Amino acid sequence: MKWVVTSAWPYAHGTPHLGNIVSSLLSADVFNRYLRLKGYETIMVSGSDEHGSPIEIKAIKLGLDPKELTDKVHQQIKDILKGFNIEFDNYTRTHNTTHIKYVQEVFRKIYNNGYIFSKYDELLYCPKDKLFLPDRFVIGTCPHCGYDGARGDQCENCGKLLDPLDLLNPRCSICDLKPTVKKVKHYYFDLPKFSDKLYRWIKQSKTLSDNSKNFSLQMIKQGLKARSITRN
Repeated sequence: MKWVVTSAWPYAHGTPHLGNIVSSLLSADVFNRYLRLKGYETIMVSGSDEHGSPIEIKAIKLGLDPKELTDKVHQQIKDILKGFNIEFDNYTRTHNTTHIKYVQEVFRKIYNNGYIFSKYDELLYCPKDKLFLPDRFVIGTCPHCGYDGARGDQCENCGKLLDPLDLLNPRCSICDLKPTVKKVKHYYFDLPKFSDKLYRWIKQSKTLSDNSKNFSLQMIKQGLKARSITRN
């Protein structure tokens, strides 16, 4: 039997702390070594995630181009892996040409199968920084639990998924000013179309933990939402 061992891709916005290493990268390496000791053929892969608002926010605060930041952090992560003797067969990055090509192929396949659609949205915009404010670019008060510090994509206090426009008293996470609203075209993954299939698969799974199953099933019962897969 052949195994592909993966781990969560570290965000390339800063040097990973010990918890990041132990929770995903080191545990994957331990499992990979165990499988090889049992005589299985394995390949272990992961990489640095160079996308996302945390990277852009950090780069802005440091006065760097995002690529400068991710180049530096990607090398730091590789050095840490070497220091911990964590051996990936392929530790890559999202700006790798092979990765980019594969993601584009997957996007086109999903789009051609009718699971991606576009629509115009009202988005928060910071006139001072001249930026649209998705997920971590905006903070505010959670409309569900009242936590002041919720991000535009999720409240870390109650776990509810959010849209930036859901936030009460929204403000730019860079300059702390109140944003305006602009319309822009975005592409969405039609996740609700998979509600029934996901529910059955999760319900019948013998490998997911009870906590993971209950959390996922509760999200489906509450009603899945189409998820934006593009950013401005």
